Amino acid sequence: MSRRLRRGAALSSGGLLLALLVACTAEAPMPTPTPTPSFVSSYEAPPPFDLAPLTGEVVPVDSAIAPAFAAKIDNHPDARPQVGLDRADVVWEILVEGGLTRYIAVWQSDIPDEIGPIRSVRPVDPSIVAPQGGIIAYSGGQYRFVVAMQQAPVYNAIHGQRDTEDFMFRGDNAPAPHNVIVRASQLAASQSALPAPPQQFPFSESLAAATATKEGTATTRIDLRFGSASTPAWVWSADTQTFIRYMTGGSPDRAAGGAQLSAVNVVSLRVPVQVIQSIPTVDLIGRGEAWVSTGGATVAATWSKSSLTDQIRIVDANGVAVRLAPGNTWVELVPLAGSVSFTRPAS
Repeated sequence: MSRRLRRGAALSSGGLLLALLVACTAEAPMPTPTPTPSFVSSYEAPPPFDLAPLTGEVVPVDSAIAPAFAAKIDNHPDARPQVGLDRADVVWEILVEGGLTRYIAVWQSDIPDEIGPIRSVRPVDPSIVAPQGGIIAYSGGQYRFVVAMQQAPVYNAIHGQRDTEDFMFRGDNAPAPHNVIVRASQLAASQSALPAPPQQFPFSESLAAATATKEGTATTRIDLRFGSASTPAWVWSADTQTFIRYMTGGSPDRAAGGAQLSAVNVVSLRVPVQVIQSIPTVDLIGRGEAWVSTGGATVAATWSKSSLTDQIRIVDANGVAVRLAPGNTWVELVPLAGSVSFTRPAS
């Protein structure tokens, strides 16, 4: 075959191949792109909430509107077990005569039907209740102490007065004077126009995030000495994640319903005490040494209070506010002549 014929055949074959390729290409279907699915978020916004002002706990919106309900609670041996004390948001323990202590207990998020027994007020009490406002229930007291309380910005509910006769009575729980009981929920309802208290302490969002839990020294026991007749203790319970309370002598400290008293936060403040006209007088205007125990640990701090209506301010060594865990709090006003000691876990 001549060179010209071979060349023509090659061209003819190439053309045919090209035509076949073009035909195949033209006939092959184009791939269909897969559409990207639309993103659908599964996030659901949490329902709105408020924080209970005395515990820092999450509560439904507009539910924490009750006024603070404080009462001077008897802690004489004949007064125990106390009614409703286990349901208090905050309890302050204060030295009185004979080396004994009394409490100012405060309810707001959970006000029992009855509380008590109540007793008479002491000089430091207005400094405790003035920052929160609301109601203070007590059985009376020396004229000068009652006047000082009546000058504080709180509603004074005093046993034996006309405006409280429907709300206070002598019960059969103990002999007089350790038996004045208050119909607390009814009394609170009668003063519902009073405003809710402002937040009294800084709170973290959880027990794990509290200052003492994160930064403190592990603590299994807190021993307090107010005087020879009052040496209560708190013991850490990993089961309940609270400190549980024991009376002087080591017996469990229980409320009338049988529950052992416990606290998510135990705040120990060293305070100066002078005996004035036979009455131990605690001075809460000033500053001093403090410890905050939460989550089985304790952090050292400093407390300060500038005036009657100012709240207690508690800061760490860097001047940063100590945050408590959500839950109830006991504040121990331990005299400088007393003592506070902490037990660490055995190594």
